Amino acid sequence: MIKTTVYLPEELETRLDAESAATGVSKAELIRQGIALLLDNSSRPKQSRPLPVFRSGRLITSEDMDEAIYEHIKERTNRR
Repeated sequence: MIKTTVYLPEELETRLDAESAATGVSKAELIRQGIALLLDNSSRPKQSRPLPVFRSGRLITSEDMDEAIYEHIKERTNRR
């Protein structure tokens, strides 16, 4: 993890303290959950990396291409 400093208004800090005490979830975890929720629900188009370019020097079958794309997507999903 990367440490980040966040400045909160006093009222938000008070509410965060209360939620943490009531749920037993750390303030840091609540902040991470809030950020994840915001980003997951964003209406902004999500940018994704382009699919890999295959330059094997040989012809590739559609089945091999499908498998390579599937593996690439699986690797990206596992990183999240």
